[in-house]
Amino acid sequence: MTSLKAIIDSLEPVEGGWRGTIPDSWLQGRTSYGGLSAALALHAAQQSDVDLPPLRSALVAFIGPLSGEVTVRATRLRRGRNAAFIQADVESEAGLGLRATFVFMGPVDSKVDHRIGGAPAFPVPTPEDKVFKGLAAVSFTQNFELLDRRDGTLGPTEWLRWVRLADREGVDPMVELMCVADCLPPAALKLIGGPAPVSSMTWQLNLLGATPRTDDGWWLLRASSDYAKDGSSSQAMAIWNTDGTPIAEQMQSVAIFA
Repeated sequence: MTSLKAIIDSLEPVEGGWRGTIPDSWLQGRTSYGGLSAALALHAAQQSDVDLPPLRSALVAFIGPLSGEVTVRATRLRRGRNAAFIQADVESEAGLGLRATFVFMGPVDSKVDHRIGGAPAFPVPTPEDKVFKGLAAVSFTQNFELLDRRDGTLGPTEWLRWVRLADREGVDPMVELMCVADCLPPAALKLIGGPAPVSSMTWQLNLLGATPRTDDGWWLLRASSDYAKDGSSSQAMAIWNTDGTPIAEQMQSVAIFA
């Protein structure tokens, strides 16, 4: 397996960006796993400017398939006194595959302090737990260690899963989190009862702190859908660390071809 760090380290500078390769071991069907593509876009955005504040939000559009050789380019849209907006595109031979807008923003003084929502009751994996690497037919899952909740307490369109990147040494923590954050199957797949052709269309991730941390690489991911009709599903997603601290809130639009 080719690690995320190896993919990033192999990026070669080209005019206006970097050129690299999506290994087959990171494919999700005929395209790159969305978390990997977004992680490469974030890496490019981080390298495109100096002294960027922490990442606070990412808006990602999955426009077309990405595989094989890709080019990643990042452009500053605006930089103010406290916030920077950077756009990153990932292209392959088939054309533009991903466009992301990243918002980097430092903390500011505020009289508002409102935080609610603890983690679901699902213990952190231990060495005795039997973690898995997903379906062999879904190549990208082999790069992660996973533990799903399977005790019947979840809703009909809900996933709850501990996830960690199997080979994460030397990876920027925010790039690692971006790669992990998309690692749940679409929630509406539970209504179908098995594999089906689906495609994420858009993804928004909002960070709930400047420096997300966890123990031993484990992140708790949840996804649920309240709407799936006419080939479209909207799902809400969340991430917690091993202390139960909320790390990110997310939302995705998913196309369902079944």
